[in-house]
Amino acid sequence: MACNKNHSVIQDIMATLPEDQGGRGRHKCAACAYELGRELGRNLEEHFDIGQILDGLEESQAQKQRHKSPHAAFAKGYLDGVNEAYS
Repeated sequence: MACNKNHSVIQDIMATLPEDQGGRGRHKCAACAYELGRELGRNLEEHFDIGQILDGLEESQAQKQRHKSPHAAFAKGYLDGVNEAYS
């Protein structure tokens, strides 16, 4: 299934991520990965399965998240969320 969410607010973040066109995250929505990571970070979640998270993402070839690493997107989102939890 393809991602139809509006990720326009985080397109600048997507532009900073490394490209990834292979492996488990191939064509997965990096913007969704970022948003999930950010949510978990804001809640200071300590236990999660990144593989399960990636497997559950919808596919996306849209906008600046096209071919971006969902692993890096999740990690960036998690860090941003943790920083927000402390501010």
